[in-house]
Amino acid sequence: MNTNNQTGRNISLIVGAYFILKSVINLILGGGVSDIVIAVAEAAALYTGLMYLNYVVAAVAALIVIIHLPANISHFTDNWIYLLEGVIDIIFAVIICINPNVKEHFTNKWSSNSGSK
Repeated sequence: MNTNNQTGRNISLIVGAYFILKSVINLILGGGVSDIVIAVAEAAALYTGLMYLNYVVAAVAALIVIIHLPANISHFTDNWIYLLEGVIDIIFAVIICINPNVKEHFTNKWSSNSGSK
């Protein structure tokens, strides 16, 4: 898949790699395989550079943080690492939404081929 900005793609790949690494570590700590599936899907979406997928990935990451936030706050002494993880997730979500290089990477058009030539 082509990119319109290699620096933006590299940043996106770093974010995607972080999501995958985080989910593998969470699996070791007692998480589920579904976390890895979501992380791989997010990384693949970030690689494509298709329009608006950066916002979708950021929204998914933020939603996951919001869902887990109450439990992580209520058990702060046991879950401080997950709060830190949530902060990093939000930072990366903001980066893939506002970084100019990343935004330029996400300018690939969705295919409009309808089968006719």
